[in-house]
Amino acid sequence: MVAPPDNDVLWARALHITHSGSPALTGVSLGVREGEILAVTGPRGSGKTTLLRCLSGQLLPERGEVWFNSTPVHTMSPAVRERLRRDRFGWIDPEPHLVPELTARENVALPLMLRGAAHRTSKTAAQEWLDRLDIGDCARKRPHALLQAQRQRIAIARALVTMPSVIFADEPTAPLYRADRAHVLRTLTTAARSHGITVVLATHDAEVAALADRTVTLLDGRRVNTVHLPGAGGEPAADAGAAADGPSADGPSPDDASADGDSDDAEGRAACSLSV
Repeated sequence: MVAPPDNDVLWARALHITHSGSPALTGVSLGVREGEILAVTGPRGSGKTTLLRCLSGQLLPERGEVWFNSTPVHTMSPAVRERLRRDRFGWIDPEPHLVPELTARENVALPLMLRGAAHRTSKTAAQEWLDRLDIGDCARKRPHALLQAQRQRIAIARALVTMPSVIFADEPTAPLYRADRAHVLRTLTTAARSHGITVVLATHDAEVAALADRTVTLLDGRRVNTVHLPGAGGEPAADAGAAADGPSADGPSPDDASADGDSDDAEGRAACSLSV
């Protein structure tokens, strides 16, 4: 077992997972730097959700390794992984799963209260995030009285309120209209950048992926390329081209996937890679 690079908050090596006998991930390796917004793209059924669930500790790989801040997630007990998800990770689903009996503010405050924070402190923090996401006037309303885009912003506020190290967003704008989709994603990425939160975003929408710093593409459970996109660091976009045929059976090196941004490493990140 090899420790991951120090500058990667998340690191995965040679992940293999099957669902009902069919391969869901085959030799996928990657690294995610602290504060980076990474888009995992690909068509439906390509393994995006499976990869996010594996990186977040919800799903253990059958083979391979997952590390968070140099700690092996794949060897943790279920109780420790549950605590990790509660204390360090945030999760946003394609649909905003809110508690219908609670108001918007109470829904956002819930993760803090589950961690033992005082009721008043939790509600104050929740209101601050609702205000930042331009839905402060919805604080006393229950989900049934709100629009879909408003409910999804509440779900984003709930993921941000604990100030997690990483937010996993699984197709967070899939059910929204185009105008609402752009607004919600910009809200999420702006909030994450301003607070140094790492985001791993699964999407099949190229416009959504364009908001990320970097893109990793999956096809049939295999990683087929990595593309730099213009982001906070101002790096130019790189055309990855067609998939190459030469990597090892365990997929691209995690060291390549998580290297610093000098020119040689940038070229390596832009190079095509296919895990077989």
